[in-house]
Amino acid sequence: MSYLDELFGLTGRIAVVTGASRGIGKGIASGLLGAGATCILTATNKQRLDATVAEFTEQGLDATAFICDVQHDDAIDALVDHVKQTHGRIDVLVNNAGFTEGHPLLEYPEDIWRKTIRVNLEAPFLLAKKFGQMMADQKSGNIINVTSVNAELGFPNNPAYAASKGGLRQLTRSLATDLAPHNVRVNSLGPGYFHTDFNAVSWADPQRKADRAERSLMNRWGEPEELAGLAVFLASDASSFVTGQSFYADGGWLAKGM
Repeated sequence: MSYLDELFGLTGRIAVVTGASRGIGKGIASGLLGAGATCILTATNKQRLDATVAEFTEQGLDATAFICDVQHDDAIDALVDHVKQTHGRIDVLVNNAGFTEGHPLLEYPEDIWRKTIRVNLEAPFLLAKKFGQMMADQKSGNIINVTSVNAELGFPNNPAYAASKGGLRQLTRSLATDLAPHNVRVNSLGPGYFHTDFNAVSWADPQRKADRAERSLMNRWGEPEELAGLAVFLASDASSFVTGQSFYADGGWLAKGM
């Protein structure tokens, strides 16, 4: 095994990636799997999740599927129990599952606010608490929370999404503080605008698509697989002295500002 393989390798490690059937979650999972991890991929759409897992397994990667709607406590408990019974440990948790639905503030539906906060902020807290206990018991582990440039900047017509991602950034710091004595690291990964189904409305609008590209220093949108390297860095021993930090893969959006 080479030095880089040892530093960035994830062979023998167990990872859970939520919202992994497509888009950013799939891109992150591809990196972890490529580095040798065994990955449990979760999502709510069984057909799409099964297709993604089949795609990975055909490449010889160690991926399995588990249906989990993080809106429900019992679904989270079932996922944790599944990992305990099947693997007996967890080394990497990626809180990626997300929800967004934009509306102007004065018309913003309260049920959409509650769903957004539940999926984007409350569920990562519950998953970190439950899997964090397993990590604390084994005295090792990594949690990666997927935030957004919305954690740093205000965007119009989507107050719940910005609030949830900003809260998740702060939750990352709090979790890192609480879990560091147990040798568990917690960091966040914040994407800019990526070409995914999550951003399909903006991608389909020629003006919005161009505006999003022009606001980044690289003058383009990201592709999900471009998150793989950063995810592997955060999950591996390459970042062994890194915790409580926020990393952004945004093509320079935050450097340029709004």
